[in-house]
Amino acid sequence: MILRFIKDNLGVTVGAILTAIALDAFLVPAKIAAGGLSGVATILYHLLNLPVGLMMLIMNVPLFIWSFFRLGSRYSVNSIYGTVALSVFIDLFAPYIPLLTEDLLLACLYGGVLMGLGLGLVFRFNGTTGGTELLAAILRTYVGINIGQLLFIIDGLVVIWAGYVFRSAELAMYALIAIFLTAWLIDLVIDGFSSDKAFIIITRKADAISQAIIKELDRSATAWKARGMYSGEEQEVMISVVGRAEATRLKEIVKNEDPRAFIILANVHEVLGEGFKELEKAD
Repeated sequence: MILRFIKDNLGVTVGAILTAIALDAFLVPAKIAAGGLSGVATILYHLLNLPVGLMMLIMNVPLFIWSFFRLGSRYSVNSIYGTVALSVFIDLFAPYIPLLTEDLLLACLYGGVLMGLGLGLVFRFNGTTGGTELLAAILRTYVGINIGQLLFIIDGLVVIWAGYVFRSAELAMYALIAIFLTAWLIDLVIDGFSSDKAFIIITRKADAISQAIIKELDRSATAWKARGMYSGEEQEVMISVVGRAEATRLKEIVKNEDPRAFIILANVHEVLGEGFKELEKAD
């Protein structure tokens, strides 16, 4: 448990540092308010010269109190470290990070990518940074809308406000690009970078196909009995996961053994178990 606690907090710390750099080096100087409390803090910084990290922390305090009563103490406590770390790093790094680019597109792209990597690490290691994610979780208990839709609405309102304050539709459009990049990278970091392939095979010759998979690919498969609802015939459904380089060969194996087989092929982000990535043991 102690090792897991240290690992999680180290991951959250690294993620908070990357997110802070994204804001200080790219998004805040470019006036790109990419949604969330960081977007609100970016607007306040340029309007009133208020520190971004401090403003984010101040805005999070009422959210923590609200979530404590609405969601319980566990949700609030799990959010505190990541929130405080991010706020501290933003204001700590700000005086020392030089302006790296004045190009809005570069600022948008690099800021969105770095923020996505940073927040993805925070979430992957069981942390959060509070903000609109916490607000969306609270509001969900009142309105019944899922968190993804609420986040989209909240971030959209922040972007519209930023476009109005900065008198620039262009900045609002860049902010939307940054939001989409951030969301995409968060999912990529959380789900993993694996490009393995999962085969679902409906066949009458499961034994022959499985033996060929074991012999030629050194992989395995799992099968179970099924009945076709149109034909009424008994068949077997097989599932086998292979690396990207082995996918073409597995298609050939199925075609050679049962040309009438039905194949569903899907990309999988992460595979845990023998022959792939090992399952993490509890500390």
